[in-house]
Amino acid sequence: MDALPEAPAVPRAYAWLVFALSFGLLLSDYMSRQVLNAVFPSLKLEWGLSDTEMGALSGVVALTVGLLTIPLSLLADGWGRVRSLSLMAVLWSVATLGCAISADFGEMLVARFVVGVGEAAYGSVGIAVVLSVFPRHQWASLSGAFMAGGAFGSVLGMALGGYVAARLGWRWSFGVMALFGLVLAAIYRFAITEQRLRPALEEGQRAAAAWPPVRRPMTFSSVQRAPFPTRSIVCVHIGSGLHLFVMGAVLAWMPSYLNRYYGTTVDRAGAAAAVFVLIGGAGMIACGVLTDRLSRRAPARPWWMVIAYSLACCILLGAAFRLEAGPMQLVLIGAGTLFAGGTAGPASAMVAGLTRASIHATAFATLALANNLLGLAPGPLVTGVLADRIGLLGALQVVPLVALAAALAFALGRQHPGAGMGERL
Repeated sequence: MDALPEAPAVPRAYAWLVFALSFGLLLSDYMSRQVLNAVFPSLKLEWGLSDTEMGALSGVVALTVGLLTIPLSLLADGWGRVRSLSLMAVLWSVATLGCAISADFGEMLVARFVVGVGEAAYGSVGIAVVLSVFPRHQWASLSGAFMAGGAFGSVLGMALGGYVAARLGWRWSFGVMALFGLVLAAIYRFAITEQRLRPALEEGQRAAAAWPPVRRPMTFSSVQRAPFPTRSIVCVHIGSGLHLFVMGAVLAWMPSYLNRYYGTTVDRAGAAAAVFVLIGGAGMIACGVLTDRLSRRAPARPWWMVIAYSLACCILLGAAFRLEAGPMQLVLIGAGTLFAGGTAGPASAMVAGLTRASIHATAFATLALANNLLGLAPGPLVTGVLADRIGLLGALQVVPLVALAAALAFALGRQHPGAGMGERL
């Protein structure tokens, strides 16, 4: 941490432009990913899909992201982060257009896989670019705000997707998301350049070699070791991934839950589910800001904060899905969703503070790997498999228990030396 500047050498206004456009692309990322959930009822009716098949369509994107995030992040570090981000956005947008013209489950699954390829490294590379132009005392807040873009993108994807599907058909829902991504990718490519970002990266590394064009070789063994300087960081990855299992499952299946148990139409279910996603995004920001403020002079306090967020999520959602359908249940679901993404910002800040700036994209890629393979990919799929056997309500009653496992992982991480965020390892 001592090697990192307090104020990166880029104009403040340009730093916020970087954040705004990177945030906008993240919105597009999750709009393309989550629009599927809004049209679940339509696909189930038209194609006769099972809950397991629908869970597979939802989870395949996160699975692909998890598998490819590290290799594609390494390529982005070498090839150029800005060019890589623009190319990723074009790829996931074109693949989303492929979803619109899919004729059956198999074609849709392939198109969704390609969406995942395009989105694989965006989160890790995008957050690395954002943090490179801001002072480190804002990292948890900015990480939480940036990652909340996923929740807000999900809101727009589900609400707008449900609205369009009810009026023009589900295929147009995918088409609208694709067009938005292509336009924003073009704007990003011309507004953000490697040349403008270079001073912040040079200052952050405090090295004679600049990025780009000089790039240091990295061996496979160093790539393996660098993102995991201590066992506590391993626990951060596990805890973060397990916590997002709950968020991924609940938000993916909320439109279907409202459609089945509250009798809402496709467009109303999408809009109502979007409210819960919005609450989850607000929780990401609020929990990140709260952790920054309470932990500025107490480096070990973030561990207690993420444990508390996980337990609150488990208790509130666990209680909610055991109530009868009605206003009180919806209130408790909203309260639990507020904490469902609460660990995202603090976990990212921990990883940023305990790894070298030069490998931040790779470090965030390993966190994205855990978040997707342990959380966002299996969450919707496992819930769908359980729903085919014990019903969707029964499945959602089981899901919150995974947040308890996340709390245990964070508690174990706190026991290892070097767990404080402020200690450079």
